[in-house]
Amino acid sequence: MSRSAAFLDRDGTLNVRAGDHEYVTAEKDFAWLPGAVDGAARLARAGFVLAVVSNQRGIARGLVTTDVLDAIEQRIQRDLAPHGCAIQAFRYCFHDNLDACDCRKPKPGMLIGLASVLDVDLAQSWMIGDSESDVEAGIAAGCRTARIGDRGAHSHADLVAPTLGVLSGLIAETGS
Repeated sequence: MSRSAAFLDRDGTLNVRAGDHEYVTAEKDFAWLPGAVDGAARLARAGFVLAVVSNQRGIARGLVTTDVLDAIEQRIQRDLAPHGCAIQAFRYCFHDNLDACDCRKPKPGMLIGLASVLDVDLAQSWMIGDSESDVEAGIAAGCRTARIGDRGAHSHADLVAPTLGVLSGLIAETGS
């Protein structure tokens, strides 16, 4: 296992997060965050395998369908292609908050499962997200962690920066 991955949360990391207790319920509502496409491309150029790991509670609540997730995946791939990169895998937790699963972040199940499938070294990989549950999942999986947010905010992440674009530059500088 010599490859390194950048595990990317979706909502709030790649795209504009819907309001509290709301969901991206249609492909047309998916809006990239500034710097996200360039940040993903920079990570891919630095040699990272790109994977999306996202809690999608809206499925459990019946507010989002898997067809919508498929359409958003296709949109992501279409938008990244001109930048010479692609997401190698998408993994979701469809469970509700109270379900006893091992995949809902902050648990590390999605990352550990993908590490095996993608043949990546978790210790050389990064979990990048916009919440502390993303950071906790990365730590539990043995990854380095980066959080999108205000640098003054309290976080256990190894790196904190305002956008994926900024984080990708910092991560690329570290080598892996």
